[in-house]
Amino acid sequence: MKRLSLTTRLALLYALIVFTSMALVGTLLYRDLERQLSVRDDGALITRVDQLRTLMKDVDVRKLIHDKPRLFGNMLGNTESLLIVRFPGEAPLITVNPGNRVVPNMTPVPADAPLTLDTVRHTRMADGTAFIYVVAAAHDIAGPHDLQIISGRLMIGRTQLLRQYRNQILLWSSTVAVAVALLAFVLARHNMQPLRLLAAKAGTIGISTLSTRIEQRATPPELDALIAAFNGMLDRLERGFTQLKQVSADMAHDLRTPIGNLLGQTEVGLSQTRDVVYYQRLLGSNYEELQRMSKMIDNMLFLARTEQADNAIERKDVLLADEFELLQAYFEGIADERNVRLEWRGEGCVSADPLLLRRALGNLLANALRYAEPGTAILTVAEQEPNRTTLHVENRGPTIEPHHLERIFDRFYRADASRHRSSESSGLGLSIVRSIMSLHGGTCHASSENGLTRFTLVFPRPEPTGADIRSSSVSQRASIAESNGHLANAAQKDR
Repeated sequence: MKRLSLTTRLALLYALIVFTSMALVGTLLYRDLERQLSVRDDGALITRVDQLRTLMKDVDVRKLIHDKPRLFGNMLGNTESLLIVRFPGEAPLITVNPGNRVVPNMTPVPADAPLTLDTVRHTRMADGTAFIYVVAAAHDIAGPHDLQIISGRLMIGRTQLLRQYRNQILLWSSTVAVAVALLAFVLARHNMQPLRLLAAKAGTIGISTLSTRIEQRATPPELDALIAAFNGMLDRLERGFTQLKQVSADMAHDLRTPIGNLLGQTEVGLSQTRDVVYYQRLLGSNYEELQRMSKMIDNMLFLARTEQADNAIERKDVLLADEFELLQAYFEGIADERNVRLEWRGEGCVSADPLLLRRALGNLLANALRYAEPGTAILTVAEQEPNRTTLHVENRGPTIEPHHLERIFDRFYRADASRHRSSESSGLGLSIVRSIMSLHGGTCHASSENGLTRFTLVFPRPEPTGADIRSSSVSQRASIAESNGHLANAAQKDR
């Protein structure tokens, strides 16, 4: 089925509205005219019957008919009228029925009762022509019985007039509707020009012109919401494409270093014959580079999975004291090497996936250990509230500039512009933290002031449902668990 354009739809809609409105008004006028004509004709018929009743009170009907046999026919004066005067049960004294119509049979209005519009009966002939009639009794001065007067009229003229009026209503309604449809089509097509210009402008936007925005000054106010939404989409696309290019560039940079090391070391090793010990060291060094590359790929796969909207996690009420003790036990050796103390305070529980919670906190602690000043303490704080749980990881070290804080959770982003520590981290640790918080429906943010840097995780407390939130499939859960690895790998390789 061919789709109708918006211009055509508007034109047809206007035409339908106009036709319906005119037809409705015409119908109301038609009904009013029909009612007025009916009242007029009913009144004329009643007047005629009243005149006959008055006449019959003063004269002998039989003698009048005998002397003037054509008087009543001349009184009616046309072929549409019906008049019958008779005594009940006898042959008619007068019969004026040019059309040989069926004489109606009904109880007459008593001679002393006045005739009103309600006494007129209405019916229709086989061809739809209206027919009205009245049956009334009249006193006869020459006899003991009342006469019956049956008078009627076939409304041929009125029926034709109403038919012509109805046809005129339909004709003018249709004509005006067609005219309005054509005019509406032209106007709608002209007013659709801003949409065509908008479409043409949007058609020129490509990868190289994502910075282009649609201006609202030359468009109708009705398109403001559409243009605002379209420009917002362009903002998101430009930002996402910029991030994608940055991620690609950063990944290429981070992969180039280990690949260059592998190629260089292997080329040197193959340039001449070496002893077994040298090859063992070479293989060990290559193994470390390959491990780093593998972990970087695993982290990218993990981030890709966490961005899927249908990714489910397994929430549990995790005791924070147990998690803090486990993390402190693991990072204690690294902290001693760097002359940093690990402290924590607060308790309670958090509704989270235990492995993902451990990975997020491990990444934050690894990041804090990397930049903490020797002789200071790294503090992990838990704040329990009725509807959420907030975790803080604080360390003393270099202050992070505000413009770095805005992007510190982006992939491969490093506040250290020289990237001299790139061999120690992949630049994905904080991105993984943000993805984990997104899976939990929580938030994360960082602040840094006067040498104190704080990373904050906010876990919302879900409404109790009587059961934990389960993963959508065992294979998906196993894949996430595999990409997580154990705590040691997460802490060492994510950053």
